[in-house]
Amino acid sequence: MVLNFEEARHNMIVQQIQPCNVRDDTVLDLLQRVPREDFVPAEYKEHAFTDMKIPLPNGQEMMEPKLEAYMMQALQVQDQDKVLEIGTGTGYVTALLASLARHVVTVDIDEKTQKAAAEKLEAHSMTNVSYEVGDASLGWDKQKPYDVIAITGSLPILPEVFQRNLNVGGRLFAIVGDAPAMEVLLITRVSENEWSHEVLLETDITALINAVEPERFAL
Repeated sequence: MVLNFEEARHNMIVQQIQPCNVRDDTVLDLLQRVPREDFVPAEYKEHAFTDMKIPLPNGQEMMEPKLEAYMMQALQVQDQDKVLEIGTGTGYVTALLASLARHVVTVDIDEKTQKAAAEKLEAHSMTNVSYEVGDASLGWDKQKPYDVIAITGSLPILPEVFQRNLNVGGRLFAIVGDAPAMEVLLITRVSENEWSHEVLLETDITALINAVEPERFAL
């Protein structure tokens, strides 16, 4: 039996996304328009709308759909925003961001993975994306400042450089801490030297490659 992707997408939104207090019409419409099934690894295509993390190369993983939706609602991406994405992954979150923003700079440590994502994005006419290969686990200074920064893997410690690379009014989405209870943070730059920090919820996802671990004292 061939999966009806349109029906599965609708069910995902109604049964997973909306019950998690994602009610923003712009985000719900975005999830309806951007075909997640085209971005998941081929062997997981039938699970594109399942409430699960999908394994990716190098021990990374694709967020579950409700967390992607929650991120987009929190960031409130506008059509003039310049966005930095840390961790291109499959390109799906890149596609969500690019559908709303003026321009997205996406960084990934794995050139092969990013090239595959870029091919998918180009196939969907996402032309407002530029690609950088490199280790951004400690921050990314190129092309700063940004209106939005989205970090798609977790970080045990959030380097301060990320919030300093925001424009005033800019928003940063980060998942910080250790398993099994990491904090999902929305950080907003309020002024030149002031940031607000809001804990949105708790989750647990794989850390970025080379993410710095805090010093741990052995007993």
